[in-house]
Amino acid sequence: MSLLSNLGSRFRTVIALVAVIGAAILLSSSEKPAYTEQVKAFYADPSLVNFVRPGLLIKILSASIESDGTIKARFKLTDPRGLPLDMDGVTTPGPISVRLVAAYIPKGQAQYVAYTTRVQTSPITGVSATQAHYDVGGAFTKVAEGEYVYTFRTKAPADFDRSATHAIGAWAARNLAEFDLQSIINYDDDVYTWVPDGSRVTVVRDVIRTETCNKCHDPLSAHDNRRSMQLCVLCHTPQTIDPDTGESMDMPVLTHRIHMGSSLPSVRAGKPYRVVGFQQRVFDYSTVVFPADARNCTFCHEQNTGAAQANAFLKPSRAACGSCHDNVNFQTGENHANLPQLSDNMCGTCHVPQGELEFDLSILGAHTIPRFSRDLPGVVFEILRVTDGSAGKRPTVTFTVKERSGKPIPLSEMSRLALVLAGPTTDYSSYVSEDALRSSCGPDGTCTYTFNYTIPATAKGTYAIGIEGYRTMYLLAGTRRERSVRDAGANKVVYFSVDGSPVAPRREVVSLAKCNNCHFSLSLHGDNRNRIEQCVLCHNPTMTDRSTRPAALLPAQTIDMRHMVHRIHLGEHNEYEYTIHGRTRLYDYSYVRYPGDLRSCDRCHVNGSENLPLRAGLLPVTSPRTLIDPMGPATAACLGCHTSVAAAAHALTNTSDKLGEACAACHGANSEFSVRRVHAR
Repeated sequence: MSLLSNLGSRFRTVIALVAVIGAAILLSSSEKPAYTEQVKAFYADPSLVNFVRPGLLIKILSASIESDGTIKARFKLTDPRGLPLDMDGVTTPGPISVRLVAAYIPKGQAQYVAYTTRVQTSPITGVSATQAHYDVGGAFTKVAEGEYVYTFRTKAPADFDRSATHAIGAWAARNLAEFDLQSIINYDDDVYTWVPDGSRVTVVRDVIRTETCNKCHDPLSAHDNRRSMQLCVLCHTPQTIDPDTGESMDMPVLTHRIHMGSSLPSVRAGKPYRVVGFQQRVFDYSTVVFPADARNCTFCHEQNTGAAQANAFLKPSRAACGSCHDNVNFQTGENHANLPQLSDNMCGTCHVPQGELEFDLSILGAHTIPRFSRDLPGVVFEILRVTDGSAGKRPTVTFTVKERSGKPIPLSEMSRLALVLAGPTTDYSSYVSEDALRSSCGPDGTCTYTFNYTIPATAKGTYAIGIEGYRTMYLLAGTRRERSVRDAGANKVVYFSVDGSPVAPRREVVSLAKCNNCHFSLSLHGDNRNRIEQCVLCHNPTMTDRSTRPAALLPAQTIDMRHMVHRIHLGEHNEYEYTIHGRTRLYDYSYVRYPGDLRSCDRCHVNGSENLPLRAGLLPVTSPRTLIDPMGPATAACLGCHTSVAAAAHALTNTSDKLGEACAACHGANSEFSVRRVHAR
């Protein structure tokens, strides 16, 4: 059936429905739902959007368990504007599938136990395991437009605890494939909690909120697009085991082990961390690298989300702690100070929430990240001014290096201090880095340094100078736990004109705050570089790893910021290798598993900087190791994700030696194939 005939047939059914529920519900032909630019519906024909009304919301209205154990749940399905939706896709476009799970929290316990289960038998091991699962074989009854009651096939046992917290979880998917409007907005889930005896819900499972997961995951989604943590914990309970591997699917165990990934002691010892899912699909998490330090418990156990049990990580257990420290044998005491631990009752005796010292056996102490130690005095840089910063001169920089308290740090105590000069800001084409430890300093801590480098006499526009460095400090000095730590300062960058023209800082493409949604505190090269403005001084279009890459491994790789960052985050989806050779080792980024959606450019970009055309004056990217060398500035960015030969051929075909790149002709902001439109979900 053609799309037009489909529309005509369905439109007649909608007209009939409108007669019942009121013509005012429908949008006028000129009105359009407020979809964001990241969603396909934003770009679809308005008349089609008004007819289909893409999107889905599910809301559980009530639940009950009858005296014979029959479980029922009433729920409502609507589109984003509140119009009721038909599950069968007859009176409104798109059939909707709904699945439900029922669970409860037993008295004295903290996690759910599901009523709805299945027995899964491994074809590999022959082992069977009971797993929490959605209900199969129940009945849906329509009770109003968009409202349904689901009667579970599974029944609660006759002696179920009516005073315990119970929950119904539901997830739904709306199929709009025939309209080419499949989208992330066509999935939703909801959880309803209640106590069957009518009393108030006081016992909850609320440890980590979904919005915390979505700092990285954009959005969290698994198993038919189940997306909320409150839904996940109904099935990922201690009762659920993978019969193929014997691994626990309990949420704290599974989550800790996945995020530890390559850092698990067992993985480092050579045993992969794998679980087997639907249709025997193997999930190998052995290459996962957590983008923030795994010792940072509060990165996930956030304290400001309102989660009722945000401090649950401060109560140790063998399951949770042993999931990261999986070389500990609690039965024998191996790797546990030879102390067996047969229950969780005594865990808190040694592992209190916080002790007097860092790096002790307390939970917060044992997870101290050295560079965030409370005992570090800190290094604070300030660049006060630049003089003689004109073309043909050697600039002099006046700066201070102090502790957080304001106390000046003698430069003799600094392990490294460098000033980096680059220009012009239209697109950096060169940089120099000079050791500033021999600067002249006054008693108040104000220092001056004059560059050995002379700004070229032909230089134009705005240049930049950034400062970087650290002081080596010793924590718990004189004890058996003494350790050295780099106490690094946050980079500061100052801009100045070399020709008297107005100062123009380098364009802002991405935001450090967005990087830190995943990385927490992005810091590289021995913590020396920790601000985007500093990174781009060196990672410019002219730079490659030629100076550090062995001759046998040539040609050199570009380390231009736009291409490098895209290729690193593309990771395992690269169609050919992306390696960078540092001073002592080769970095292979083919293992990187970006947890977000690579189509979401705005997860990193700001001010629409991902859109074409790019500003004029950007330099071509020197790139001996890629398919095109040199690459135009837009090509360098786009081929950072689109790594196929076909994509490279497309870019090369649309680049002129005389006129440059034609990318914006088709991919400009208002074009049919604009960057945002082709990346919409």
